[in-house]
Amino acid sequence: MLDIGLLVRVHVDALIVAQNHMGVCDAIRRIAPVGKLAAMSAPHLPKVAGIDPEVPVSTHTSAPLTAVPGPPGAFIQDRLAGWVSDLTTLHELTERLAGTSTLDTALNELLHAGAALVGARRGLLVLEPANGEGPSTTRGLGLTHAELGYFETVPRAATALGRVLDGLPDTADGVADPDLLGEQDLDPRHREVATRLGYAASYALPLASEAAGRLGAARWIYDEPAEPAQKQRHLAGLYARYATEHLARLIELERARADIAAVAEELLPSRLPRIPGVRLAARHRTGPQGGGDWYDALPLPDRTLGLAVGSVGGSGPSAMAAMGRLRASLRAYAVMEGEDPVAVLSDLELLLRLTEPARTATALFAYCEPAARKVVLAGAGHTPPLILGERRCEYVETTLSAPLGMLACWEAPSVEFSPAPGETVLLYTDGLLRRTGDAMDRAFARLHSAAASVPKADRHDPAAVADHVLRTMLPDGLDRSDSTEDVVILAAHFD
Repeated sequence: MLDIGLLVRVHVDALIVAQNHMGVCDAIRRIAPVGKLAAMSAPHLPKVAGIDPEVPVSTHTSAPLTAVPGPPGAFIQDRLAGWVSDLTTLHELTERLAGTSTLDTALNELLHAGAALVGARRGLLVLEPANGEGPSTTRGLGLTHAELGYFETVPRAATALGRVLDGLPDTADGVADPDLLGEQDLDPRHREVATRLGYAASYALPLASEAAGRLGAARWIYDEPAEPAQKQRHLAGLYARYATEHLARLIELERARADIAAVAEELLPSRLPRIPGVRLAARHRTGPQGGGDWYDALPLPDRTLGLAVGSVGGSGPSAMAAMGRLRASLRAYAVMEGEDPVAVLSDLELLLRLTEPARTATALFAYCEPAARKVVLAGAGHTPPLILGERRCEYVETTLSAPLGMLACWEAPSVEFSPAPGETVLLYTDGLLRRTGDAMDRAFARLHSAAASVPKADRHDPAAVADHVLRTMLPDGLDRSDSTEDVVILAAHFD
């Protein structure tokens, strides 16, 4: 990150030295005649940083000190105040950019900050990494989606943005078009788009650095003929170089998150089974670091069905690998003794204790007979299911038990209940509750309220039920949550 404080201190120190030197000279002028001053000081002028005493000052290019209006040092003080103001602004903008944690927010912040630095009202940014790795996208500031489409109809080589994106010579420091409509050789389509959108000038700046390479370019447009001053270009260039490094880190992070999500999805069922009498829907969202929440739906003999949800402690690749092993083991035990959920979880607990004694996990397994509308379930430290129907919305009372791996011998009685026709059984992991940021008792109440508020028209569709609960519980969206928790919802609707 730019060390703005260091830059400020360097400028301040240099200017104080220069100002002190001018003050000393001015005092000597008032004490000694000019002729004697020249004879006394010419051979022995003090060494000052940035000033060479051996080089005489031309009277044609430098006015006498007494000719400078205002008190001594006023000009230096004005310059100092201007530099401090510019560097403070740059520091504030880079701090705001550093506070962004997603690529979307960083791109929007970059467009707004750049517009403020170059004095523009609108702009657009094209993210197009030269190495081909990473997302390619276009963002606008003060431009609608349709207006961004107009820009895409202009030949790439006819715009400053296109030339910067292609890395043509003389574009490294930005390209200004101060009077587009006044250019005789302007591309006709470019002229038509500029007239339609009402802009007359533009300034394009590359998003590139030695470490990150070329990631794209930004272009800000002016309503009237204009171009940024040299100071504005300098500040915008400093900001763009820092922004490029920040965007490169976010792109790498987005790529890692996408890889984690892909691996997590591969460890879960690719599709849900179709069993007469029951319809299924599942929703799974992986946390930014990758977690161990999982679900499963396994067809068993005699048109029965095994449903399972669980969560492995921890996050990251280790938790994901443990989740895959646990799910595969539960499937094997369910095939052998699925009609007895307690036996399934007992075997799973023994396996976990013997093979991964430092690992803990929660799990819930339900054995379903859709034709008889009968469900037998057992849970190991897991959150209770929720039943939603026309006449009720309530939690299933399960026996309180410890998570897997916490006891020397795990055993808890099972629970049997009968869903009525048209009712939906909702299985979920505690990540759905924890992502709300509420205490657990309030999170449970919030989930109950979310399920009870499902519109009647959607209660016969398990996918609609799961989506409604997810939106109601996490209204701000999963991607914008700071929580690292995974979220799993498995909905089973009984006809």
